[in-house]
Amino acid sequence: MSIDLLQSPVQFLQRAGFCAGQDWLREYEAWFEREGQGISDAVDRAGTPWLRMFDRWGARVDEILYSPEYWRMLKHGYQAGVLWRVFEQNRLTPAYLLLYATGFYDPGLACPYTVSLSTISPLSKYGDAELKARFLPSMLKRDDSVWQGATWMTEIKGGSDLGGAVETEARQDGSKWRLTGDKYFASNAGAELAVVAARQQGAPQNVRGLSLYLVPRRGEDGQLNYQIRRLKDKIATRSVPTGEIELRRSEGWLLGQAEHGIHLILEALNLSRVANSVGSVALAQRAIADAYSFAARRRAFGKSILEQPLLRRQFEDRLQGLHAASRLAWEAVRLLDKVWQEKPPYSENYHLFRLVAHLAKYWTAEFAVQTAKWAMEVCGGVGTLQEYRVERWLREAMILAIWEGTSHRQMLDGLEVMQRKAAHRLLFQHLAGKASEAQLREMEARVERQLSLPEVDSEATVEKLFGDLASLTADALREAGSMMNELGLTGRAPTIR
Repeated sequence: MSIDLLQSPVQFLQRAGFCAGQDWLREYEAWFEREGQGISDAVDRAGTPWLRMFDRWGARVDEILYSPEYWRMLKHGYQAGVLWRVFEQNRLTPAYLLLYATGFYDPGLACPYTVSLSTISPLSKYGDAELKARFLPSMLKRDDSVWQGATWMTEIKGGSDLGGAVETEARQDGSKWRLTGDKYFASNAGAELAVVAARQQGAPQNVRGLSLYLVPRRGEDGQLNYQIRRLKDKIATRSVPTGEIELRRSEGWLLGQAEHGIHLILEALNLSRVANSVGSVALAQRAIADAYSFAARRRAFGKSILEQPLLRRQFEDRLQGLHAASRLAWEAVRLLDKVWQEKPPYSENYHLFRLVAHLAKYWTAEFAVQTAKWAMEVCGGVGTLQEYRVERWLREAMILAIWEGTSHRQMLDGLEVMQRKAAHRLLFQHLAGKASEAQLREMEARVERQLSLPEVDSEATVEKLFGDLASLTADALREAGSMMNELGLTGRAPTIR
């Protein structure tokens, strides 16, 4: 594989057989090469932006003080079509192509685009005609006035147990609702529109009691509808502001049926989990590309370290892993594109997608972390220096393993969809002909044994099984090249030459 191919997300996707040759996608990549990467580096070095809470007259404004260049970088992705192309084509693929290219240069910047997609999707599916007419046009604009979205579920008690952690309360006020509570990890703080998990007064104190609400930055009176208590200092993802949000009788509108809230929340979360998988692969490609570039020029013992047998073999193994991770991530995209418009009750295809999404989020995030760590080792001491970016990829990768549910959460959610929906059987049917029949039978027997254990034992011992299931799925997809034409990846990982 040539270094030029590794250093271009668009060329990598094209070489792999993915339909990524559109002019707008190539121009998006070219813009990052010309301007965006430098802006991204500066934002990362600057760290957490300031929050101006009040104007000079004492009025609350909650303005996040990024540089004008940051806003230009951010709005460029919206203009390129990370939202509007989805609804123009009625497909998610354009968004995930742009997210892949974004993740190659700035994984954190992919977050605002992702949560905006996860806001506009439930609005378009579950909002009434008045809500859609009021809010959708602003989110589908193609200029600097485009609105951003956010998904605010997590509170101080954590995000895994939403049923027990969400204390934000919703009380009806005529045709709208008033939400009161605090969101502790609120990505894309300052967004013009957010979807927010809350519990109606008197609703059950479990996940069935949660509902999803649409909350604008400004109320009908033009005043701030929520407030930003502070912005968080984070190890990475500095190109997305994460803060603590205060809701105090904030105006909101119920999306869908109140009792279906947890389903709507998980639909939004699944969009983000697939985006996380695509971004993890993009980061892994970037880490390998940077390590390759360094190793090709670094000389030791009379030749480049890339020519040393052990390191050369490690590169080949990483490329094999990159292609397997790519297949798994883009298979999740393909399956999601089939079911993202479904509403409860869901089809078997949706449950198959859910399991693949959990496997992909888990496997690709872990691969990104280990690949970024390895890339730092390839570069040695230089790899630890912030000025050369390699250490940044490790910082960013560590967040990807936590975003939208940790590896533990993916295992447990995957176990749940196998237990309750028999999604593993759907997966083995899906992989028939792509992996050997003996492998599939053996893995199916292992899964059935796992599901037959007492619940405590099944959860405690699922890690090895889940990892093996993800590996089998990724390798089967890599070997078989199982993608539809417009999402196809070749079945053979290239060798370095």
